[in-house]
Amino acid sequence: MPIYVDKNHELFHLQSKNSSYIIQIVRGYAAHVYYGPKLRQGSNLGGMLKYELRSSFTPNTVPDDKTISLDTLPQEYPQYGSSDFRSPGYQVKLENGSRITELVYESHAIYAGKPELEGLPAVYVEQEREAETLELTLADHVTGLKVVLCYSVFADFSAITRSVRFENGGEETLALERALSASLDFADSRYEVLYLSGAWARERHIQRRRLAPGSTSIGSRRGSSSHQLNPFMALVRPETTEHTGDAYGFSLVYSGSFMAEAEVEQFGMARLQIGMNPFDFSWQLNPGEGFQTPEAVLVYSDEGLGGMSREYHRLYRTRLCRGVHRDRERPILINNWEATYFDFNADKIEEIAKAGSELGIELFVLDDGWFGRRDKDNSSLGDWYEDRRKLPGGLADLAERVRATGLQFGLWFEPEMVSPDSDLYRSHPDWCLHVPNRRRTEAREQLILDMSREDVRTYVYERLSDIFRNVPISYVKWDMNRNMTEIGSAALPAHLQRETAHRYMLGLYGLLERITTEFPDILFESCSGGGGRFDPGILYYMPQTWTSDNTDAVERLKIQYGTSLVYPVSTMGAHVSAVPNHQVERTTSLSFRGDVAMSGNFGYELDLTRWTEEEKEIAAQQVKDYKEIRGLVQQGDLYRLLSPFEGNETAWMFVSPDKSEALLFYFKVLAEPNGPLQRVQLAGLDAGKDYQIGADGEVMGGDRLMAAGLPVSSLHGDFSSMWVRLKAVE
Repeated sequence: MPIYVDKNHELFHLQSKNSSYIIQIVRGYAAHVYYGPKLRQGSNLGGMLKYELRSSFTPNTVPDDKTISLDTLPQEYPQYGSSDFRSPGYQVKLENGSRITELVYESHAIYAGKPELEGLPAVYVEQEREAETLELTLADHVTGLKVVLCYSVFADFSAITRSVRFENGGEETLALERALSASLDFADSRYEVLYLSGAWARERHIQRRRLAPGSTSIGSRRGSSSHQLNPFMALVRPETTEHTGDAYGFSLVYSGSFMAEAEVEQFGMARLQIGMNPFDFSWQLNPGEGFQTPEAVLVYSDEGLGGMSREYHRLYRTRLCRGVHRDRERPILINNWEATYFDFNADKIEEIAKAGSELGIELFVLDDGWFGRRDKDNSSLGDWYEDRRKLPGGLADLAERVRATGLQFGLWFEPEMVSPDSDLYRSHPDWCLHVPNRRRTEAREQLILDMSREDVRTYVYERLSDIFRNVPISYVKWDMNRNMTEIGSAALPAHLQRETAHRYMLGLYGLLERITTEFPDILFESCSGGGGRFDPGILYYMPQTWTSDNTDAVERLKIQYGTSLVYPVSTMGAHVSAVPNHQVERTTSLSFRGDVAMSGNFGYELDLTRWTEEEKEIAAQQVKDYKEIRGLVQQGDLYRLLSPFEGNETAWMFVSPDKSEALLFYFKVLAEPNGPLQRVQLAGLDAGKDYQIGADGEVMGGDRLMAAGLPVSSLHGDFSSMWVRLKAVE
């Protein structure tokens, strides 16, 4: 884990568990030398960076050495306007209207541990020995601007975190117009770029394509991380597979608008950058003030995409997610949304809870429709008072009735929103995001509360905390069902309006910190029309997210597979819903739906009171089985075996850290006549151990299972599946 300093070569060598990252100061500029497999300290690292004059059009940054130019030098945090024509890491506007700054090395500091980021979520350590941090201070001597590049490396993870702190040490006000979290120059561009794309109900599908001259850019301008694109990008070699080859992951711990870009320049180098989206962003830095960027988490793996994913999973599960629920097994729940939508009363809710109790379910979640006069989605958001028409005894009475059945009680909120048809909006029409003299565009017949305002946050805190103190709630589903339009705040002056979206996120994070700290025993689950805000920033406050509003099991194979590229299974909510499915009208078996949902945080979202005895029997067995395997599903190492993006079959498995136990899940979407005898090659087992297949099945060697595979050809019919448990034997 140590960070070494070679004073002779002005070189910094950062070593994580399995990777090295090397920075060198070249004539005052912070140059990037290397990122990849771990290197020995003491080998000749000082001569790795080579310089040469590449073109007569290359500007001479260093007049007395024409081989050095920012146009060709691989850099740690590039600037624009002083000879580098590639995408910059930052840009600042001065009072005289110019946009030129030039950062050179001033100092550095190395210390044990990892600092918190002021007002922002970030990966953390529990003991100083877990990480070491380098702060590299660069300065622009004309303006007094100082930029601190912060790098933390970990002893137990092949991960490096990067963030940037801007400090205005001069006498004039600066306007920060671009402030990315990380920029990294690769020596060549023989890579493929990989990212996650989609839409509502079709989130996080894997995209992979070759880099070419020019830019591959993804991002969100929606005010949230979005259904459409996720704040993650990876570079992989063309030959990289799920199990072998180089993979470089870049993940942003932020829930607002973001940008990630891979640029190939004229000489074949590739620059990858990630951070807050600079579109419509500006931040005023007065003398003496600072600005902190969100954190980027870099992971390198030479064990393919699976190795990269498992590094992210272990890191995010144990050092991003927090609180008492981080390491606990998550409860099996029943949610009433697709069972009743807005049409329910206390008796109906109690009836569903009783049916769930008989199956062994542990938690009931009351979804939308319990407050104000919320009979459909066009009113009452913001009026967080129970509807006594539906709940004559109020929430406390309903919670006790549910708890009397043996289930815990959970509740849905959408705290960041307001309905124009609400008492809150009629009292405070200026509390929503809006700009003067323009329409207030509605989506889902609602507007967004301005979380940059302290009075708005105070109101939301008071309403929610009053409920949490007086109702025995074990779980909260925190929803957010639209993206930002007319981004402006009545509480900010004209020259700060482009700060609104980021101030919103800082305000939201502050509110979440306050609430989750004050009510630590509540399990919070994030939701945004399903997976519209499935990002590391939100996981810092809520350790799980509703993966998608699409509960069709076939669609969920792709959604959950793609999500697992970065995010641990313990963060993924996965439910069995009714058929025909409410999103795609597909009918699949209860067993198939259950097997897909049991590959995440398991639950049901339908009317249990309408089930046949056969369905109840199947579900009771699913609940019983999941209670036995959920520790391994939620906390084990995930190995993806067959991709739903590449064929008719999907397979993944979960392996305990000591490799003494494993679970294989196999899914076949469509039946084939006279198909081949299918075997699935397993992964992650101990080649030297023998494993019993199922409770009383054959014993096979781990080496055999990984090399020759396990037969799975006995399935029949469309939408078929199986899972099997493997245990090591002496």
